[in-house]
Amino acid sequence: QVQLVESGGGLVQAGDSLRLSCAASGLTFSSYTMGWFRQAPGKEREFVAALNWGGLNTYYLDSVKGRFTISRDNAKNTVYLQMNSLKPEDTAVYYCAAGFRIATAQVMGVSSNYHYWGQGTQVTVSS
Repeated sequence: QVQLVESGGGLVQAGDSLRLSCAASGLTFSSYTMGWFRQAPGKEREFVAALNWGGLNTYYLDSVKGRFTISRDNAKNTVYLQMNSLKPEDTAVYYCAAGFRIATAQVMGVSSNYHYWGQGTQVTVSS
C-alpha cells in the first residue's frame, strides 16, 4: 500500500520560510518523479514544483522560481519543498505526488500524470 505523508505546514508571516516534507512508503521511491501541487480556497489545484527520479531535473511554477526549492533524499524516501520569502498568495493546501518515471518538464506539471497523492498540509501566510 502506497502512502505519501506530508508535514511541515503552518501559519507564518509574509517573508518567512517553511520546509515541507513528504515521506513515502510502499513504492520504489527512486523510480518516481516527485511533485508538489497546491490548492487555494476556491481555486483549482496547481503545479508548484517537481524533481525527477534521478534528482537531476527540476521544474517550477514561474511564480515560485527563486523562492522555492525541491529536493529529495532517496535513502529516506522523502521529498522536501523549501519555501522562502513566502507571500500571502502562497496560502494553500500543499500536496505531494508521485509519478512513475515522469521524464520531461512538459509532463511533470500535469497532475494526471501522477499516480499517488498525499492528504495535504495547510500553509497559511499572513500579510
